[in-house]
Amino acid sequence: MNKKTLYQKTVPLLSGLTAIGLLAGCSAKSGGDASASTPTGSPAAGSSKAVTLKVEVFDRGNSPAGMTVTNNGQTKYIQEAFGKPNNINVEFVPVPRAQEVEKLNVLMASGDAPDIVFTYDQNLVYKYVQQGGLTDLGKLVDQYGSNIKSYVGADTLKLAQFEGKQYAVPAKRMYLGKYSSMIRQDLLDKAGLPAPKTTDEVYNTLKAFKEKNLASIPLGFSLAAASYEPIIWSFLKKTSEEERYTLMQQLGSGEFPLLMPGHKDGVKFLNKLFNEGLMSPDFALDKDKKKLQQDVMTGKVGMYAEDAATSYGSTPDIIKVLGSNVAGAKLLPLDPYTNEEGKHTKPGYNPVGMYVMIPKSSKNAEAAIKYLDWMAQKDVLNRLTNGVEGTNYTLEDGLPVVKDDQATKDLLYNSGDYRLMSNSGIDFGSLDKNVKSMTLGFPKNQREDAAKAYANGLTDGMAPVRFDRPLESEAKYGKALIDKYQELLVKSIMAKPADFDKVYDAGIKDFMSSGGEEIQKERKEAYARIKK
Repeated sequence: MNKKTLYQKTVPLLSGLTAIGLLAGCSAKSGGDASASTPTGSPAAGSSKAVTLKVEVFDRGNSPAGMTVTNNGQTKYIQEAFGKPNNINVEFVPVPRAQEVEKLNVLMASGDAPDIVFTYDQNLVYKYVQQGGLTDLGKLVDQYGSNIKSYVGADTLKLAQFEGKQYAVPAKRMYLGKYSSMIRQDLLDKAGLPAPKTTDEVYNTLKAFKEKNLASIPLGFSLAAASYEPIIWSFLKKTSEEERYTLMQQLGSGEFPLLMPGHKDGVKFLNKLFNEGLMSPDFALDKDKKKLQQDVMTGKVGMYAEDAATSYGSTPDIIKVLGSNVAGAKLLPLDPYTNEEGKHTKPGYNPVGMYVMIPKSSKNAEAAIKYLDWMAQKDVLNRLTNGVEGTNYTLEDGLPVVKDDQATKDLLYNSGDYRLMSNSGIDFGSLDKNVKSMTLGFPKNQREDAAKAYANGLTDGMAPVRFDRPLESEAKYGKALIDKYQELLVKSIMAKPADFDKVYDAGIKDFMSSGGEEIQKERKEAYARIKK
C-alpha cells in the first residue's frame, strides 16, 4: 500500500479555502427585510388549519431584560416573515446549552422532541439513525429544498448522509479555523523579548515572564480544547495515512489524538509547565474558560490560546476590560507552536457546522424542510445575522457593519441560535472578503490584529478524516471517553515529574479498556474496507 503522509492527506485549511469565513451579511441588494421570501409550494395563508412547527433553540441564560429565547425580535421576525405567509405557527422549544445532549436524548426517547432538532455530534446522529428515530429527508429536500441544495452544496449535503440516506441537513460552516494564541506585547517589551515563534521559544518566554515577575500566570490555561489542543497537536509526529485514520478517535464533534505518536510528549510538556509554575494552577476546575478569561482581564496572564479572535469584541470584551484594568496592556495575536517540520499544526473543522434533524415522531416534516429552505436564502440569513440595513447596520465596501447601539445588541444577542442553516453567516465568495467581514464588527483599531488571529486559526489546520459511515463504537462510547480523556489530561499534567509515565500510561489503559480498544479495532476494520 502506498503510504501518504498525514500532511499530504489532509487539505490545509488556509490554502484550500478561498471562500471560507465567518460572515456577517450580504450585499446591499439582499440586505433588506426578507418578509416577502416565501418557500415555493408552501400552503397559502388561510387555506387550511394552521400548522404548529416546533423548533429547538439554545437557552444560554443571556436574554436581555424583558426577552426570552422564545419571545424576542428574532422570533417575531421569523413568525412574520415565514410563519404568517405560510399559515404556520413557529414555536421555539428552549434547551439549556450546557445540557443540550442530555436534554435532546430525553426528548427523543420520550417521543416529544420538537419538529426540528440539531446537534454538533455526528455520532449522536448515527445513534438516532440506528434507533430508527429520524426522518429520511431525501425526497423532502428534493421537493422543497432548492435553496438548501444551492446554499449548502452537494458535497456538504452528502456529509450529512448516513447509511446512504439524508437523515440530516447540514448547517454550512463558513470558517474552518479553530485556534489562535494571544500574548501580552507590553510584557514582551518589558522583558526585552521578541514574540516567540516556536514551542521552545514559548517555554523560554514563559520562564522569563515568571523570573521577571511580569505575570503571575505566565500561561493562562483551562480544561478546554482551545487551551490544550494547540499545544498537544504541535507535538504530533508525521504519520502515514493509515495511522491517521486508525490511531485518531472521533469523540463527539472533535478528533482525539491520544494514540498518535507524539501525544505523550505534548502532555509531558504541559506537565513540565505545570510543575514549574508556568501555567494556571487551577485549570482542572475551569472547563468553561471563565476563570481563564477573568485572569486575562485582570492582568495576571502573559499568554494564552483561544478560539480565534474571541478576545476581540466578544462577551466578555477581553481587550477592553484588560485595557481598563491595566494601563498600557496590549494583546498581540500569534501562532507559535510548531511541529517537527516547523508547521503550526492544529485541528480544524469540517464544513458541517451542525446536523439539523427531523425526528421520526414529527408530523410536520414538510413544514420543517420548508422552514429550513426559507432560511437558506441569503437575504434571510442576512436579516437574522445583521438586522435591517440603516437601522441595525451600515455598509462598508459592500460589507455590513453592525451598529453598537443597545437596540441592535438586544435584537442580535443570540442571532446564531436561530440561523440553523449556517452557524457563521453568508459567504462573500473569497477568503479576503470573508475575513474582512469577520473583523468589521470590531473597533477599527482592533481589526488588523483580529484578521491575523483568524488567519492563525486557518494556518496548517487539519480537517478531520471521515469514513464512509460513522462508527458504532464511537457513537456508543464517545461522551464517556471525552470525560476519560480529560481525566487523563488532568492527572498527567498535575502528576509529579517522576510519576508522569506511570500516571499517563495508567490513564491510557483506563481509556482503552473503557471503549477505546473497540474504537481502534473498528477504525482499523473501516480503513481496510475503504481501501479495498
